[in-house]
This record gives sequence, structure tokens and C-alpha cells, in this order.
Amino acid sequence: RFLSFFLSFFILITNQSSVTEFMLVGLSSLPEYQMFLFMLFTFIYMAALTGNLLIVITITTSTRLHTPMYFLLINLSLINLLSISVSIPKMLHNLLEHKKTIAFLGCITQIYLFTWTLGSEVLVLAAMAFDRYVAICHPLHYTIIMRKEVCVELIAGVWIAGVINSAVNTGFVLQLSFCNSNIINHFFCELPSMLKLSCSDISLNETLAFLADIVFGMGSCVVTLTSYYFILRTILKIRSTEGKKKAFSTCSSHLIVVILYYSTAIYTYIHPSSAYSPDRDKVITVLYSVITPALNPIIYSLRNKEVKEALSKLIRRLAPYQRE
Repeated sequence: RFLSFFLSFFILITNQSSVTEFMLVGLSSLPEYQMFLFMLFTFIYMAALTGNLLIVITITTSTRLHTPMYFLLINLSLINLLSISVSIPKMLHNLLEHKKTIAFLGCITQIYLFTWTLGSEVLVLAAMAFDRYVAICHPLHYTIIMRKEVCVELIAGVWIAGVINSAVNTGFVLQLSFCNSNIINHFFCELPSMLKLSCSDISLNETLAFLADIVFGMGSCVVTLTSYYFILRTILKIRSTEGKKKAFSTCSSHLIVVILYYSTAIYTYIHPSSAYSPDRDKVITVLYSVITPALNPIIYSLRNKEVKEALSKLIRRLAPYQRE
């Protein structure tokens, strides 16, 4: 309610747009594909919700998993839950409706929340890479460096930085006028596609978005790649094959997630506007905003022995209640 009131008030005093609602083209305008897409994305959304909630509940209820690595994983799952819930429910609603519209306030809210989760996620991934670096390269100092207070402050900083970045970018979107087309060739309101519709000068918005990409995207990527450089160098020095496998298994899941996420998200926000292709960008956006949140729980649970054991215990504890 507070967010809705704040955005409504901000729109009233800043926005000069004559557009009160936008039309979302979606992934396909062909009627014969609407029900198929609805069923497909309903399944993906339910899988993402179930998987990420199970990760959060499993880690929370298992004292064995109360470590910095899993504390960071909880926050990644919470971000995934918020991220996929920003776009998919409205998309599913639109797939069942003939008029695929979204109110101006709803569009701005989507931009704000998605930009928030986007910035926060890359920072959490970087924090997870640093955690693995400390665990593998400086195991004797791990409990000192990654103590509880540091982890809490780190995550608080991640969420606050995400909020500030999103507020700045969204605030400057509200300064724009939208007096030409109100058709967004996307399945939800995302910053790049929104800027394309403005009849105002968007050079400042593009500059701010580019700076955010450098600070959040490239900065987090550098931290992650640097951490894995030292991790791989340390693993290669381990003499036993079993030791190498054990060391690499602690970070392989995170590395897979990083590759999936960065390769798609950075492309969308870094490539020049002249190379903008709505249809291609929609497919890429699906990969990092929908598919990745759904795959993250599977990747972390299937490749992590501790999570699988804790999840099995949780299911066994819940089984008697299900029979009742």
C-alpha cells in the first residue's frame, strides 16, 4: 500500500504523460498459441514458487544449513520469488484476456520491482562467489571473515543498494512523457522497452541505466570472475583427485547459475540501442527472468548433497500430516 501510494503521488507531481495505460503485446499475438503459453508459464511459475519456497523452508528448518552460504542462498530464493512474481501473474492474466492492457501505475510498479530484483540478484551472486572464495582459498579464516554480523550487513547492503538503484531509474522514467505509441512489444514492463516509447529525451535515462549496468552488472561480474579465478587456481593445486572434486562441488552449482544469469541479463542491458530487437530480447528476457528462477532450486538441490538430505528430512516430517 505504501509503495502504491508513493508511486501514485510521485506520478501526479512529475509525470506529464497523456498515456494512462499501456498495451502489452506479449510473447505472441497469435490466438492459437495463447492457451499453450498460458499452460506452459503456469507450470513454470508454479515450479519456481514451489522450488524456491522449498529451498527457503528447508534451509530455515535445518540447523545444519545455518551457514553463510545457505543464508545467501535463502536471499537468492527470495529474490527469485519476487522477480518471477513481478511479471508472470499479469502475463497469465493477459493471456486469458482479449484486451492486454496494464495501467500506467502498474507498469511503473513492474519496472521498479523488477529493476530492484535485477540489481539485488547480481550483488547476491557476487556475494556467493566471494563466500566460496573465502571457503576454498582461506578455509581457516572462514568463520572470522564470514561471521554472522558480516553476512547480515552484506545482505542489508545488497537490498538497500537494489532499492536505491531502482528508485533512481524509476524516478527518472516518471519524468518522461509518453505521448506517441502506448504499445509495449514485451510481456511485461521492463526499462529498455519502456524507454523506447518515450517522446522525451531519454539520453539521461540511458546514461543512468548504463552506469547502473557498469556498477551492478559489470562490477558484480568482475568480483565473481576474480573469485573464481583464485578458486580454480587453488583447486588445481590440490594433489588428490578426490580433494579437487570435493572442492569444486562446493561451487559448481553457483557457477552454473552465474553463467546462465549473466550471459542473458548482461546482453539485454549492455548491448547498444541500435541492436535492439524486440522479439529476440523477449526470448532472452524469458531466460533470465523466468527460466533461471525456476531452475535455480533444481540446480542447487540436485547438485548439493546437504540440501538434498535436509529436503528429504523435511518431506519425511511432512508426510504424516499429508496422510491425515
